[in-house]
Amino acid sequence: MTTGAASAGATPGARLVLATHNRHKLGELRAILAPLLPALAPEAVVGAADVGAPEPVEDGVTFAENALIKARAIVASTGLPAVADDSGLCVDVLGGAPGVFSARWAGRHGDDRANLDLLLAQLADVPEKHRGARFACAAALVTPSGREVVEEGTMPGTLLTSPRGDGGFGYDPILQPDGETRSSAELTPEEKHAISHRGKAFRALAPHVAAELR
Repeated sequence: MTTGAASAGATPGARLVLATHNRHKLGELRAILAPLLPALAPEAVVGAADVGAPEPVEDGVTFAENALIKARAIVASTGLPAVADDSGLCVDVLGGAPGVFSARWAGRHGDDRANLDLLLAQLADVPEKHRGARFACAAALVTPSGREVVEEGTMPGTLLTSPRGDGGFGYDPILQPDGETRSSAELTPEEKHAISHRGKAFRALAPHVAAELR
């Protein structure tokens, strides 16, 4: 049962809130979770904007910490179970940066093109053999009862010297996953979900979410 505050903020029929205001990420999370939670009606899974939830300050120093910050904020605001993720690009020669600063690497949060261009400029003289990188994701479930679960996934690859492909978002156009000849942005959504950091983390988290919503 939700609290009065939760009922006021929640969308009728909502059972699970995905703690993101990013429409690209929201669509991707819905696509990943839908086949994993077949008993959950699509309208039962809503985004943070649908419940009027504010965006919390993500001041954690790890992906897991930031995912939990976002999920906890949704639960506090709505009284509904919340799923959140934090993810980013970790570049070997940069000691794992941009990491948790991936979305604001160029200084302004969410400016994908500026972030991508800055990173490419910083790595302009780095040869291919040293351009190893990986996408990393921590996915968190937080429930009104106080249960918290975090699962993680990675997608290793090599950074390209210029963007390729129109799919995905963020740094997808410049990461070529291991075993692929295409960038992440050149994969179909289904191909990407099958190997992505986010897909791996959410597949691991899905049984916990399903158990919570039984």
